[in-house]
Amino acid sequence: MQPLTRLKSTHSPDGSNCLETACTPATIPGRDGKDPNGPRLALRPATWTRFAAYAHRRSRGSRP
Repeated sequence: MQPLTRLKSTHSPDGSNCLETACTPATIPGRDGKDPNGPRLALRPATWTRFAAYAHRRSRGSRP
């Protein structure tokens, strides 16, 4: 299995408070950038899309 190419959020100025994600055809795996060996989650692409939209709205001060 080939290692995943992880993407790190650009919303954390020093990179210490962020979510790292990767893309595969079946899931979007995520982990805490500070603890790469800690808990992880994997979402289906449709669920990730809803989560990202929710997080974007919340970052702008909107309620769900």
